[in-house]
Amino acid sequence: MTKAAARLDLNSREAAQAFIAGNTQVLTPPLVPEVRLHLAEESLPIWQKTEDELGEMNVPPPFWAFAWAGGQALARYILDNPGLLAGKKVLDLGSGSGLTAIAAMQAGAASALASDLDRLSLAAVELNATLNGVAVETTAENLLEGEPGDFDVILVGDLFYERQLAELVTRFIEAAAAKGAVALIGDPQRNYFPKGRFEVAAEYRVPVTRELEDAEIKRTSVWRLG
Repeated sequence: MTKAAARLDLNSREAAQAFIAGNTQVLTPPLVPEVRLHLAEESLPIWQKTEDELGEMNVPPPFWAFAWAGGQALARYILDNPGLLAGKKVLDLGSGSGLTAIAAMQAGAASALASDLDRLSLAAVELNATLNGVAVETTAENLLEGEPGDFDVILVGDLFYERQLAELVTRFIEAAAAKGAVALIGDPQRNYFPKGRFEVAAEYRVPVTRELEDAEIKRTSVWRLG
């Protein structure tokens, strides 16, 4: 990692991808060994940085650098049920590392759009998609501010950790379902998960790290709407 005084130019794809490559290792999430990702480990310096230190470097909190429980469960479900996505146009909301978008393409989706406000996340998605030999489109547009586009399947992993975000995501996927889309949600029922709104499709015990979660195994469900 460069010195803390160096600020990262998030508008430079090359700089962003160089930062990611220098601060991660290529690993496979425990529940989804079919997918390889650039992920951070406890031994890497990015773990030691506080949010203030990352801010001085112009680096948002690196949510993209970890395979969260909901994303792992959702990716596992996608790969085990490829018929749900085969030939479909897919949107991956809050894509992070791109794990579920990549799984969607591996399952035979016609296209996958990874949406995230963090440009480092989108750079990570591009690196990870290339690593897995699939094509994933990216957008930094805040899609939650508008109406759902023409997507067949909406993927949502671990987005119910803040009240306002949870409300926006719920509104968006309910509007998409009303237009005929299917929403697949991977979530261990985080603080603002809207209980009673979705149908349980599958349940997993996801290996995670105590550096991120409150347990080494996180009981996580995949939910369906539409």
